[in-house]
Amino acid sequence: MEEVIKSTVKNNPTKVATKWALINALTAIVITYAFEFLNVDPNSPLKYLSYIPFIAFLFLTQKEFKEQIGGFMTFGEGFSAAFRYALFTGLIMAVFIYLYCAVLSPAFFDKAIELSRVKMEEGGKMSPEQIDKAMDISKKWGPLFAAFGTAVVYPIFGAIVGLIGAAIFKKERSAYDIVEDAIDPTV
Repeated sequence: MEEVIKSTVKNNPTKVATKWALINALTAIVITYAFEFLNVDPNSPLKYLSYIPFIAFLFLTQKEFKEQIGGFMTFGEGFSAAFRYALFTGLIMAVFIYLYCAVLSPAFFDKAIELSRVKMEEGGKMSPEQIDKAMDISKKWGPLFAAFGTAVVYPIFGAIVGLIGAAIFKKERSAYDIVEDAIDPTV
């Protein structure tokens, strides 16, 4: 019974997912500050660059978990590890995004708001009063909306990529593997 408990604790994907989520969060924070330091436009397509480490670390989560459980992993186990990673990353990044927009770098957030104002004015679909009202709401609730959006988008995107990764990394035990593991080498 004790071996089963140790095996269950050892083979928990939460530990691996948490490790890689923290690594990804640190990477994303570095990228965020690098973009701010380099004065990259917040609406630039370069903002999608942070998805590359997210995907890479998701696959590394699945790979490490597969190695941890003996080189065999079902599709469900692979997806579970990936989804946990994405969920933890989303929660960590939501906290960071809120703090970044509200406390750490409100000037960068204000710059993004002003760029939005310019686009609304150029679009000509809204009156100046409507634009002012939208900007007031954005300034008041923007960091909270950004954090909530982050907490929702990361798990959804991670689930999609996790399905792909689970299909790539899955390796179920064959009948031969099961028989080989069942043979007692001490006899």
